[in-house]
Amino acid sequence: MTHRQSVDHHAAVAAETAKFTAVLNGADLATPVPTCPDWTLAELVKHAGSVQRWFSVLLHARIQSPPQSREVELRLPASTDAYPRWLEESAAVAAEAFAATDPNLPMWAWGADQHARFWARRMLFETLVHRVDAELALGLPPVIDRALAVDGIDEFLVNLPFAAFFAPKVANLRGAGETLRFRATDADADWLVTLRPDGFGLAPAGRTADVTVDATVEATAADLLLLLYGRRHHDAEAVAVAGDQDLLLRWFANSAF
Repeated sequence: MTHRQSVDHHAAVAAETAKFTAVLNGADLATPVPTCPDWTLAELVKHAGSVQRWFSVLLHARIQSPPQSREVELRLPASTDAYPRWLEESAAVAAEAFAATDPNLPMWAWGADQHARFWARRMLFETLVHRVDAELALGLPPVIDRALAVDGIDEFLVNLPFAAFFAPKVANLRGAGETLRFRATDADADWLVTLRPDGFGLAPAGRTADVTVDATVEATAADLLLLLYGRRHHDAEAVAVAGDQDLLLRWFANSAF
């Protein structure tokens, strides 16, 4: 059984952006970001702000089909020194889009939830994970709110089956009914993934207790979230794995995006 605390995604985007910009205070934006190869902090910030502004355009447009263009007015400053302030402004752009859009409005989305709220939730975890990337690049220990981490794990696993168009390895996650359980050790939260011939998916909440499990992954919610996003390795001391090792290796080799 899984119990999940409600998260205010709109407020959390603002809070995570503030944490992100605080991390950048005094930092050299030419610093490489090991968890995003070939990116510097400046490029990481540009990406995070661009996502916020792009998703805001989609919300204002109430899109009902896949967008034909990703062009958006970034208003990017000429100097990277101004990037942190620009990221703050990006969050303000997002806040305006949230205020103007009913989260329950039906909208096209690339994931499971075809409503405006999909984009706010997706924006939140784009921002949070890249905030962590900045912290890791600067040698800072990331701290993630437990409720946010639990919600992020759920968001990742619910949408991952739809991500093959930008994460093609996801298409390799097929099987003959093999099961993996992900469990947060510091929360009453677990997720059961079943690999099927046509793909994979999550078992409905509350229907996982009596299912035979082929492999298990356990960690705190924060570490589990970072593991799923490829920011922790499954061999890390903070992660406990058990069961079918080949299944686990196949999952981790094909699931991160």
